[in-house]
This record gives sequence, structure tokens and C-alpha cells, in this order.
Amino acid sequence: QVQLVESGGGLVQPGGSLRLSCAASGFTISNAAMSWYRQPPGKERELVAEITTSGSITNNADSMKDRFTISRDNARNTVYLQMNSLKREDTAMYYCKARLLLRSYWGQGTQVTVSS
Repeated sequence: QVQLVESGGGLVQPGGSLRLSCAASGFTISNAAMSWYRQPPGKERELVAEITTSGSITNNADSMKDRFTISRDNARNTVYLQMNSLKREDTAMYYCKARLLLRSYWGQGTQVTVSS
């Protein structure tokens, strides 16, 4: 069955970097639209970035576009989110999502906390 497992979250100081990973199984990521979402405390879940089957990338907000980079490694069947110059407002639970054959699948999330 389809499974997504996120990792790489943690506590980081403002200005620091993290790379999140989303390991997929049960399907091939090159056949799916893969995306990262985040949900800050007390707020709704929002799109961070998406990479389509053709490799096109969409970043949701200018505030993240220059700092966050989505990528995928088809050989590892893994999607990444490189996050640089992290800010306190980036604190959130980060989720990986796969859109495959008109269905969406979510991982369990990984917590990112930006604090000094």
C-alpha cells in the first residue's frame, strides 16, 4: 500500500537549515505529484511547494520561494525539502503528500521548531 514517511525535522536556531525527507513506498514518485505542506500551531495547513510528474515546481508563497527548495530522487523514491534561512514563523508540522490517480495520500508529518 501507499506509504509516506517524513523525517529530518527538529529544533533549529533562526537562520539555520534543515532538509526534510519523504520516503515513499507502494508507488513510484515519478508517477505522482509530490508536495510539502505545513501546519503552524493553531493555523490551517498550507502548501509549501509541489513538484509534478514532469518536474515542474510550484512554490506557494514568496516568503518561502527563495528559501525552500523541493526536489526528488527517483532512484531513492524520496522527495526532499531543503529549508534555508529558517525563521521562527516557519515553526510547524511539515507533511508530505502524494497525489496519485486522483487520490491523495499523506504522511504522518515531521515537526520543525525554529527557536533560539
